[in-house]
Amino acid sequence: MAISSPKKGRPVSTTEGFICGGIAACLAVTVSNPAEVAKTRLQLQGELSKEGGKKVYNNAIDVLAKTWKNEGIRGIQRGLPPAILLNGSRLGFYEPFRRNLNKFFGRPADEQIPVTSVIAGATSGAVGASLGNPLFLIKARMQAYSPSLPVGAQHNYKSAFDALATIFRAEGPRGLVRGIDAAILRTSMGSSVQLPSYNFTKAQIVKNNILPADSPWTFFLSSTFSGACVCLAMQPADTALTRMYNQPTVIGPDGRLRGTLYRNPIDCLWKTFKIEGVRGLYKGSTAHFMRIAPHTIITLTANDIIVNLYKAARDRDLEDDS
Repeated sequence: MAISSPKKGRPVSTTEGFICGGIAACLAVTVSNPAEVAKTRLQLQGELSKEGGKKVYNNAIDVLAKTWKNEGIRGIQRGLPPAILLNGSRLGFYEPFRRNLNKFFGRPADEQIPVTSVIAGATSGAVGASLGNPLFLIKARMQAYSPSLPVGAQHNYKSAFDALATIFRAEGPRGLVRGIDAAILRTSMGSSVQLPSYNFTKAQIVKNNILPADSPWTFFLSSTFSGACVCLAMQPADTALTRMYNQPTVIGPDGRLRGTLYRNPIDCLWKTFKIEGVRGLYKGSTAHFMRIAPHTIITLTANDIIVNLYKAARDRDLEDDS
């Protein structure tokens, strides 16, 4: 007798979608992490300096070349473990949120609706940022650290666990949520456009018979456009996030540790704009696109491929059991 199983051809469940999305994001972040190391260091270079300060790095390629030369593979992959844990969970939240929002408004769960897609993207990003703030924090600090060519404040940790323990011992639980407002702002802005822009572009390509839905070029073009949208929307908040996380701290009159440079992300954005201009807000944007484009392409393309492979394997198992 056949075992009780879901019907063949049904959409992936919330749990299945979370797992598939998480695997795709982990693959992507391994490839894109070196570019994020470059972005982080460029964002900190010349911080709050009208004349740009001492220029350690000329551009994203120069960061990667100098980091590889002086620090090797360990240098260009600094912060990878927390980045994997962080990105794996963020994408996984999107589909469950989008499906449940559609149901709440009385629409089919699988229907791509721009409004619910944007809300789901922003919400999944905010939830991922909130739950993953300690990982965001240590990732930024680990990526900024360079024993040979330092820029900005330097935090030397032996590992991700050492970073968490060190921050907790020095600052307590409050230290692990430092910069959470900047993380929510940054991730919400990026996530609100990432998957909606991808799904919209993909739908238009298929609808206008430019390419078939399962073509690798459809995935590639949709992901590239999505990456450009994310970079444009996220960059100023991303710069604020990096600087908020990495700023030095002092003990204030109330006995609590406070940032020495910025009170909050809005204060950071204003001071950066006031002293460094618009270019300051978009420091590291080339490196950011170098990171976000392949990350988005691999994440979203891999997500589609992994989901389709999983559904095919699941349906084969159902046929064998029937």
